[in-house]
Order: sequence, then C-alpha cells, then structure tokens
Amino acid sequence: MYYDALKTFVTLAEVKNFTKTAELLHISQPSVSLHIKNLEKEFQTKLFVRSPKSLKITPTGEILYSRAKQMINMYDQTKQDILEHHHDIKGKLTIGASFTIGEYILPAFLVEFQAKYPNLDLEIIIGNTEEIVQSVRLFKVDIGLIEGQTNEKELTVEPFLEDELFVVASNKHKLAGKRETGIADLHSQSWVTREVGSGTREYLEHVIRSNGLKVQSLLTISSNQGIKETIISGMESLSLLSYHVIERDLRNKVLSIIPLKDHTFKRKLSMVYSPAMESKMNVEAFIETLRKRWKK
Repeated sequence: MYYDALKTFVTLAEVKNFTKTAELLHISQPSVSLHIKNLEKEFQTKLFVRSPKSLKITPTGEILYSRAKQMINMYDQTKQDILEHHHDIKGKLTIGASFTIGEYILPAFLVEFQAKYPNLDLEIIIGNTEEIVQSVRLFKVDIGLIEGQTNEKELTVEPFLEDELFVVASNKHKLAGKRETGIADLHSQSWVTREVGSGTREYLEHVIRSNGLKVQSLLTISSNQGIKETIISGMESLSLLSYHVIERDLRNKVLSIIPLKDHTFKRKLSMVYSPAMESKMNVEAFIETLRKRWKK
C-alpha cells in the first residue's frame, strides 16, 4: 500500500522542502527521500526537479498530486466509515425489568433511547426482581433493572433512581378520610401485595417486620395492576406501592394515599449486569443513557 508514500509526496509538493516535510510527518528525511524514490519507480517518471536552492514539481508530478489527494481523501473517508460502522449501535438488546420498572418507568425512557439509537432492536422481558436477577446471571438478558436487592456477588449492581413508596387504599377505606395516620393505625390491617420474589413484596415485609405490625390477612397478586384494581373495587385492604405505579390513579382520584406521620418509604432502583456484558457496545450505550437520564 502506497498510502504513506502518497501522503509524503503530497506534503512535499505543498511545502517544497524535504526537511520541513519530515518534521510535519514526524519521519526522518531519508524516509521522505525513499518514499519519493519508490513512487518514481512505481510510476516510472520523475516527480520533482531538484536544485540546490529550489524544488519544483514536474508535469507528471502535477498529475499525481491531484490524484494522490483524491486517493488519500477516499482512503481516510473509507477508514472513518468502517470505524463508524463498527461503532454503530445496532443489532439487538434484551432488557429484563421488574414489574414496577418495566410497566411504569421504562416505557417513557425507551422512547427516548430508541430515538437516539434507531437501528437497535429492543426486547423487554418483565418479571419480578428474583426472576430478572436469574435471567441476568444466566445471560438470558443483556442487562436487568430491579427494584429489590440481590446478593449475587458475580454481578454488578448500580443504583440509577430513587423510588418512593406509599401506603394506598380505596377512597372508601376507613383510613382514607383521616388527615394524618400513625404507624399504629396499620396494625391488624389486611394487605394486598405482590408475590414472593418481588422487590415490592420484599420491601413491604421489611416495613411490617421493622415496625412490628400485625397482619390480619394477606392477599397475593403477581401484578401491580391487579393489586390496584382489587383495591379500587372496594376491598377493605391496604397496599404499599411505588409512586410511579399509582401516579395516574391519584390524578384520576380512584386511589388514596394514607399519609403516615414521621414515616417515608424510599428505596433504590438498580441496574444489574454481568461484568462480561459491560464491554458490549449496546449495553454500554444503554447504561450511559440511563445514567444521564437520572443523574444523581
């Protein structure tokens, strides 16, 4: 390949000085002379007329000069195009998400992400936190988004968003009309909650244990929407749900928050992935976009 020789020739034709050409290209002066000699041998023509005080390009040198610039530009553009092709974010990205994130937080983010990377095919798999962590560990998904905790030491866990949960009930519930409620008012209540393995279920159990609450009954439904519909229908039960899950229902005034004095319930939503996946361009792009979307 005569790329370096052509670049040397073009530079020499423009600056008309062997020493200055060597300095500009960070090569030795003998290398400049060798490149020119090799080109003259290749094209069987004299490219420059040398004299002690000047260097003049020949007519055939002029022909090569204009063509050489075109060839160098085409080479550089081709190299850039190939580089961009390899770094283009495309193909397929499989994302695992726990129910709260997958149903209420991720959709709006995906619109933004898809607009940024239109050539990327996305597949979203929704399950509870335990199922998503397992899918990440077994490489069934490229990256997972969870609302619970995991003890998987082989996986990277990185919080990306703080989530607040609220005790909610039907508008007809006896606690719904109270201006202020204490934690003691939650004793001997019935609850509707998610299944074992869910981050929301795990958090509710933590609240019950840490506050020494007695539970009258527990109804398990493996769907946030199912929980809300059950409560809205008039069941005299409470639930603990993310604000993202109940936001629209609060606006429509079909659910009520039970305000608790001196108690807030907050948790971190996290992305979880195998270190082996971190260098995958699609995963890297997703992680960086997620970080920028919800800066701490």
